[in-house]
Amino acid sequence: MEEHMPYVTVGEENSAPVTLHYEDRGSGRPVVLIHGFPLSGRSWEKQTTGLLASGYRVVTYDRRGFGQSSQPSFGYDYDTFAHDLHLLLCQLDLRDIALVGMSMGGGEVARYLGTFGSERVSRAAIISGVPPYLLRTSETPHGVDQDVFDSIQAAISKDRPAYLTDFYKDFFNLDENLGSRISEEVVRDAWNVAVGASPIGTFGCVPTWKTDFRDDLAKVDIPTLVMHGDADRILPVEACGRRTAELVRDSDYVEVAGAPHGLLWTHGDEVNQALIPFLSRRFGRAAA
Repeated sequence: MEEHMPYVTVGEENSAPVTLHYEDRGSGRPVVLIHGFPLSGRSWEKQTTGLLASGYRVVTYDRRGFGQSSQPSFGYDYDTFAHDLHLLLCQLDLRDIALVGMSMGGGEVARYLGTFGSERVSRAAIISGVPPYLLRTSETPHGVDQDVFDSIQAAISKDRPAYLTDFYKDFFNLDENLGSRISEEVVRDAWNVAVGASPIGTFGCVPTWKTDFRDDLAKVDIPTLVMHGDADRILPVEACGRRTAELVRDSDYVEVAGAPHGLLWTHGDEVNQALIPFLSRRFGRAAA
């Protein structure tokens, strides 16, 4: 693969390399944005625009199996996802970065910091994140029952495109927000991105939502913004955002009233109004 192409190789399967597609734009302190399921780095459109205008260097990438990255048949677990991220950061030699993850991307933030530490990362943000531990147990009474995960995988196996249509109804709370905070065109674009993702990866990501990140969060030693919508129907705020903020020692917690899971679009301004000042205040200023 030619060196100038925006891909980093993270492994191989048989005769083909496994590559991650990324975009690296702007200058100043780097902010790395990690997307949610089942989208791609393009889902950060509103935040990328705001961060670039505020003087940051913005790096987005597509998780393996999604967007323009390779679609291997393996590696859909958080140890691999964190290792993929580490290879990207090393390839671009990024340091003093802000690591920002949405939904599943919040898991990468937690597992990366829990595994590799904060040598390269000075700030973090977890938005609509899957941590700390989504499965309902005696210790996590606000979590989600195992049969919910089973039914999601069954629906994906039966008719993945139809499942994605239903998924986005709750991802964006379309019954409340369609025509006001989100257009049919944006929903259609999100569906197109999702249906183009790896069927194996789409199915394989569901069990990762039950990953236990509590030990990872206990190791986070940098200022962290935790943001969650109180109308999230995908990842309940009681199980995720509020608990994550309790477990991260140096955290700022922002709960967005009326916001669904997909608040990067429906409440894009509100996200930027929390994220950009947090980074500016914690970093001091945008430019390096």
